[in-house]
Amino acid sequence: MKKTVGFLVNPVAGMGGAVGLAGTDGQAAEALRRGAVPHSADRAVQALSALRGQDIAWCTCSAPMGEDVLAAAGIDHYTVLYRPAVPTGAADTKAASRAFLAAGVDLVVFCGGDGTAKDVFDAVGREVPILGIPAGVKMYSAVFAVNPAAAADLIRRAGAVPCRDSEVMDVDEEAYRSGRLTARLYGYACVPYVAERTQGGKQVFEQQDEERAKDDIAAFIAEIMIPDTLYIIGAGSTTARIMERLGLLPTLLGVDAVRNGEVLACNADERTLLALLDTYPRAKIVASPIGAQGFVLGRGNQQISPAVIRKAGLRNLIVVATPGKLAATPLLYVDSGDPMLDREVGDSLQVVSGYRIAQRKRVVQTN
Repeated sequence: MKKTVGFLVNPVAGMGGAVGLAGTDGQAAEALRRGAVPHSADRAVQALSALRGQDIAWCTCSAPMGEDVLAAAGIDHYTVLYRPAVPTGAADTKAASRAFLAAGVDLVVFCGGDGTAKDVFDAVGREVPILGIPAGVKMYSAVFAVNPAAAADLIRRAGAVPCRDSEVMDVDEEAYRSGRLTARLYGYACVPYVAERTQGGKQVFEQQDEERAKDDIAAFIAEIMIPDTLYIIGAGSTTARIMERLGLLPTLLGVDAVRNGEVLACNADERTLLALLDTYPRAKIVASPIGAQGFVLGRGNQQISPAVIRKAGLRNLIVVATPGKLAATPLLYVDSGDPMLDREVGDSLQVVSGYRIAQRKRVVQTN
């Protein structure tokens, strides 16, 4: 039976990530000024290209909010239900979603981040399932596919797989940009669920044993640091503890660059990291997966882009996480934006989880 899918794109979603803005809500102009390149359309094309020829009736928005993506994906039969002014905003996302709901779609698919998810949920609530193609900076909500390829699979199977109640999170981007994670549960949306295809919600681990484990990890990483080597330290409380062990002030929700015990860049963007790698080609990247979701790359650390990873060398990626986080994170994911690079990661990663202790964790490959 043919299904009807409402589809929209937030054209500016995720632009703030690579340039160190930690989000794009209200910051699109600043992101462009810093040299950001829109990429949400590309992420959406990756997903929808795999659905060319499927028995789906598409409803969408005009121009960059949907129609352009469908055309680029080779889908030429669709109905435009909403025509936004350009540039688009949250009001357009809500209006388009209401138009999809009124048209009786079976599923609303959007490409964006947490802010887009919240706007879609505001409009449709629990009256129709929703699914996000991940293109934002953080994506703490549990309404997203793990990557564009997984989104295509979920859209294809929607109606034949169960839906689950999934968290929509309201993240304060102003607080996030200042280094504080302030998030609250906004509601529960209905989302098509397939294990290893639909992402989980972020969890925060703060037990006493976790704090000791962070200290142990930090002591070990500080001990094995190689002189005259650039260390790119990703976001998170575990990586922040490494900076503190070195006597340095961390950017909790950003990316720092350190060499020989000196901070060369704090809250660095992609362009800064690439310039540092030109000067200091011997480098290591230290990253920690998002708790419960399991994303090592592609969530909250887009500054560590495919170009940065390739220049540093994938073999120089060091992953750290506490035992408690790993216990609640059975699988790891990578969604760097470069499917070929994601495949090169392989089917497992070694994760430093204590002082001279490591666990090997499975990496789910969906591309």
